[in-house]
Amino acid sequence: MKRRLLCVALCGLTLHVMAETKTFAADVVGQPPAGWTCGATGRGTPKWSIESDPTAPSKGKVLRQSGAATFPWCVRTDAQFVDGWVEVKFKPISGKEDQAGGVVWRWQDGDNYYVARANALENNVSLYYTAHGVRKTLKYVDAPVARGEWHTLRVDFAGPKIGVLLDGKRYIDFDDGHITAAGAVGVWTKADSVTAFDEFGFGAGTR
Repeated sequence: MKRRLLCVALCGLTLHVMAETKTFAADVVGQPPAGWTCGATGRGTPKWSIESDPTAPSKGKVLRQSGAATFPWCVRTDAQFVDGWVEVKFKPISGKEDQAGGVVWRWQDGDNYYVARANALENNVSLYYTAHGVRKTLKYVDAPVARGEWHTLRVDFAGPKIGVLLDGKRYIDFDDGHITAAGAVGVWTKADSVTAFDEFGFGAGTR
């Protein structure tokens, strides 16, 4: 009986360690979030900073990208795994060229990773991989993405299988094997998108 209880306790601990949801309540306004690495693929000057937002799902602070670059990204390099899930709540605020919110996974560096994006200007969800700094399209699907409202974007990935969900609805199922190594997870935007992010979750395996 003791051995069984210990196993249950350890299993529960493992699940806790392998899954996390991050808010930005403890981070400093005006600064990048602690423990994240931020930058951009391509040219430009991204600006990732913690800001107050009373509309946020967590009712506090958000991570906001308000600069302009080809593909701004901000990742948790301490979370490295091959198979799992990543999820974030995001609000597209403005942008003339794009109004995008995205998540990245299997991030090797700023030039090599997968990304799924939801775009309020085009009302679609899309899936890409980036290799050697060049973004390659895998699939586009029409989907409603209202500007100025909070949405939830989630990706499940295991081996070559990738599933992309927006606001709880599955829009993309795709098989791709371009990036197979373990990598980091994070968030992403495009061009001049001003986008807020909150409640960033991730985990190894399936949830």
